[in-house]
Amino acid sequence: MNNEFKKVLYGGDYNPEQWTHEIWQDDMRLLKNANIDTATINVFSWAKLQPNEETYDFSGLDAIVEMLTREKFNIIMATSTAAIPAWMAKRYPEVMRAGNNGVRKKFGERHNFCPNSAVYKKYSVLLANKIAERYKNNKNIICWHICNEYGGTCYCDNCEKEFRIWLKNKYKNINAVNEAWNTSFWSHTIYDWDEIVVPNILGDGGWYRPYFAGLYLDYQRFNSESMLNCFKAERDAVKKHIPNALVTTNLMGPYKPLDYFKWAQEMDIVSWDNYPDRNTEWGYVAFTHDLMRGLKGKPFMLMEQTPSQQNWQKYCTLKQPGQMSAQSYQTIAHGADSVLFFQLRRSKGGCEKFHGAVISHSGSDKTRVYNEVKELGAQLNTIGNKIVGAKTVSEVALIFDWENYWAVESTMGPNADLRYVEELYLYYKQFYKRNISVDIISDTTDFSKYKVVAAPVLYMVKQGVSDALERYVKNGGILITGYMSGIVNESDNVYLGGYPGPLRKLAGVWVEEIDALAPDQSNTVRLKSGNEYKCGFLCDVIHSEEAETIAEYTSNFYSRLPAVTKNKFGKGYVYYFGTKPEAECMNEIFGEILSSGKISSVLDENTELEVDVREKDGNKYFFIMNFSGMEKPLPQQFIGSINIINGEKSPEVLKPFETVVVEK
Repeated sequence: MNNEFKKVLYGGDYNPEQWTHEIWQDDMRLLKNANIDTATINVFSWAKLQPNEETYDFSGLDAIVEMLTREKFNIIMATSTAAIPAWMAKRYPEVMRAGNNGVRKKFGERHNFCPNSAVYKKYSVLLANKIAERYKNNKNIICWHICNEYGGTCYCDNCEKEFRIWLKNKYKNINAVNEAWNTSFWSHTIYDWDEIVVPNILGDGGWYRPYFAGLYLDYQRFNSESMLNCFKAERDAVKKHIPNALVTTNLMGPYKPLDYFKWAQEMDIVSWDNYPDRNTEWGYVAFTHDLMRGLKGKPFMLMEQTPSQQNWQKYCTLKQPGQMSAQSYQTIAHGADSVLFFQLRRSKGGCEKFHGAVISHSGSDKTRVYNEVKELGAQLNTIGNKIVGAKTVSEVALIFDWENYWAVESTMGPNADLRYVEELYLYYKQFYKRNISVDIISDTTDFSKYKVVAAPVLYMVKQGVSDALERYVKNGGILITGYMSGIVNESDNVYLGGYPGPLRKLAGVWVEEIDALAPDQSNTVRLKSGNEYKCGFLCDVIHSEEAETIAEYTSNFYSRLPAVTKNKFGKGYVYYFGTKPEAECMNEIFGEILSSGKISSVLDENTELEVDVREKDGNKYFFIMNFSGMEKPLPQQFIGSINIINGEKSPEVLKPFETVVVEK
């Protein structure tokens, strides 16, 4: 299947079912004038398509498809199954989810269905089947969008029964469940499958974290698979009529409940919705893009972003002039082959009426946002298909694992402030600010093509992972890991014999204790250079077995013990951070790591600009973007080059949010 589009897709979510036909015609004029070529339709239309259990009415959708086809738009066709119609909730109340408190919800919201409801599965698949059969011959439909932003967790009776079946298939017998969950603790031994209940707050959900992490982890796995099965069922319904259909669903970055690496295996192309907050660091936005690219190791689709403000944040801040364009180019720079907005016309009612749109409530083509969208569309037309399908080549990888995500944030202790994504981003930033490309990978990826692999808080080490890491380092790779790594197996049971468990030989250290420091506490460390820095959060009490000490504690009772170590293992090295040092200390140590690994930036000179590279057909495309808020000089190697955005010579100084794209 060829996922490559003719150009970067440009457009977004379009909901003409909310408007009169007179407004449709004005929309076509405004959208085409804004250089928009793609419309995502039918995302939330189930109630209109199926007004009751026996009746289907496609007349409205037919008219929308006919109009967009006539106007030569690319169409992304959604299956409209993310919010069930009221008649279904009324007639079949068991289709509704139950919350963490065990109470089944009434009709309302969206994402309101139980993923294990036989009723939901029947009617969602039937609807996807009918839509695909009806529009299978329409060549303007370039992508199929299943449901919308799958998410949440259900704790209803349907799920409890299906969970027991899932456990039987996984463990085969009840004794294996008891062993995995360590149920001898607190007299929780289970003797019959029907004694297993969902881990909500009525049971072992815990007062702030679950009491039995093994049970919780299995329920997270089960919930993610249950949602995925819904996606697969609709996908298969579409492909029954259109075998070569390009099928996706929109993901949400490092969204905790769903294991996106497993989801990506079932998707033809990854797509996601990017909604940073007003004060989100641009490096973190880059991190989320790299995670989405890493799910399949291929270019992805940006399915949603806002042209300006977002309605659901506490402070709905406007994007500054140029910010939307720069954010869009950053998305493309990190692997996107589409720039799609939510939404094309601003809704007049409901909770999203203040969410940004290409066409505002005024309906005017004189607004700032409209004209910025128009300008970006013209630039993307100028670029054409040069960048579409281009690859990102990285020498550095960062391991992201959803089961670790669940496990780290479900364990009681040692520090309640431990957040998995924050810990990974701390390491990612060290590469980002040096303009070093990073692939974000799973723990099952082949590590051999990378010079450096970072695996912070690798708390859960699953079967085979430590062996793979040992082979990688033994053959010359550099591994970076540290505190809260090598602690437990897949069921959150501790590896006995000393931390970091199966990573102990690799790291060359034994961790005797883990000290948790409150936010108002800190320790100090000293590097070999003599420089002293503060550290905190967690402090491993480390004994070196083979490793060299890079930094040692200079305070607390474990003063003079190692804080950061380096261990030679075969042809490679393992760096172990036993604590969280302040930024300047991280900079100094990472400088040494990158130097020893011969890891270089994508350009030869230091700059405060973000610079990324995509490669295609032997050409490199350098994206140079200014997110600093101040004017910054263009790196020397790009001065005089043609900016392919507009065909003009690149400026020597970039204004805030200005972007240059250079082909080399």
